[in-house]
Amino acid sequence: MTITEVGAPGLRVDWADQVRRLARERDAVVLAHNYQLPEIQDVAHHTGDSLALSRIAAAAEQSTIVFCGVHFMAETAKILAPEKTVLIPDAAAGCSLADSINAAELREWKAQHPGAVVVSYVNTTAEVKAETDVCCTSSNAVEVVASIPADREVLFLPDQFLGAHVRRITGRENLHVWAGECHVHAGINGAELTARAAEDPSAELFVHPECGCATSALYLAGAGAVEPERVKILSTGGMLDAARETKARSVLVATEVGMLHQLRRAAPEVDFRAVNDRASCHYMKMITPEKLLRALAEGRDEVHVDPDTAERARASVRRMIEIGRPGGGE
Repeated sequence: MTITEVGAPGLRVDWADQVRRLARERDAVVLAHNYQLPEIQDVAHHTGDSLALSRIAAAAEQSTIVFCGVHFMAETAKILAPEKTVLIPDAAAGCSLADSINAAELREWKAQHPGAVVVSYVNTTAEVKAETDVCCTSSNAVEVVASIPADREVLFLPDQFLGAHVRRITGRENLHVWAGECHVHAGINGAELTARAAEDPSAELFVHPECGCATSALYLAGAGAVEPERVKILSTGGMLDAARETKARSVLVATEVGMLHQLRRAAPEVDFRAVNDRASCHYMKMITPEKLLRALAEGRDEVHVDPDTAERARASVRRMIEIGRPGGGE
């Protein structure tokens, strides 16, 4: 099946109608991550962060899940819903953060710290989750680490900026952090944030803890350059909640630029602007309208997770859900 350019006059509605018709015929639900192209977000049955969408997948009545995101997210959906067919419109849509550690590297790190508790950000592969004691999200990472006895070493992976944030909040000295990063979030730096904040001193700052500028945001608040109550370190789900509640006229957003679409829908009267308008994940943008339509029409590409790996990974995700409020997936 082929389609013409989605942006051409009169074709956007036709394409969306085709997607919804095929979804009904295939008994499928379409899920889209907040960083996806606006066209994908708008046509999806549900839009959100990776963990929220995976939980929707597990609870959905449909037998097929079409996950518009990156590969580890579709894997997590399969882990939580092993009996369902999970499709990703482009199997090559990877993640630089998830790729920053593999299972063999984690096993070697664990051998260097016998008895340590492994805490893995949910933005990891199924194989890494299977080697993990408990997963976490960006919104409950502090709670997860705080729940571990103070005398136990903790191996936190893979994001070094989220790990630094957790160490800063908990004050935990026996927290070891893997030196991984999301190349997009790491590229949103403190100098850019400082410059944007100086240009609009009344703006609120929504900063994802994966960002390289998270420490700078807290420094600006501490130095009085920005009122402390205007600085918010938030998961993507937390950003949407804050957008609906903010009284600010403008908000500077430090995360992947796809998030602006949902923020503007949540609070159209607020001027949301990216701290770095080049912070676009090319992996997320690999899911195009044409590929989504092809996935529904042809049933490709299906995501598989080894059953033993899935069982072990599922245990680490469930432990996460038992601690505090898991909140957003990232």
